[in-house]
Amino acid sequence: MALDQSFVGRSYPPTEPYEVGREKIREFAEAVGDPNPAYLDPAAARALGHADVIAPPTFVFAITFKAAEQVIQDPQLGLDYSRVVHGDQKFAYKRPVRAGDRLSVTSTIEGVKSLAGNDILDIRGEVHDAAGEHVVTAWTKLVSRAAQEA
Repeated sequence: MALDQSFVGRSYPPTEPYEVGREKIREFAEAVGDPNPAYLDPAAARALGHADVIAPPTFVFAITFKAAEQVIQDPQLGLDYSRVVHGDQKFAYKRPVRAGDRLSVTSTIEGVKSLAGNDILDIRGEVHDAAGEHVVTAWTKLVSRAAQEA
């Protein structure tokens, strides 16, 4: 069943703040195989003009995808998550994510369409710090595969 087009533009409440820790940044950098010293060493980050270590660009996905759960689990939307694959991801940064940031995400449905029986859902996540300053926008595309006919 096709997703309801009237959900385009619907926003969900901001998430509780997520506190970015040095150890989480280090673990993520190691997991993605990025040895950039600015992700691991506060002195290296300061040498580049940052107050503390910064996170790799894709680190924020863990925060924004968790926030998108509000959309995914909205019973009125009717998304069958068992059929979903991750279609695309992109980010637009105002500044890097830093250790010590307390980040909240507001998710908005930007697009709903059907293509060859598949539902395509575009979610925008606006990430703000504790002072309300915009840090990054993340766009996530989810594809709910069409049910196969028996």
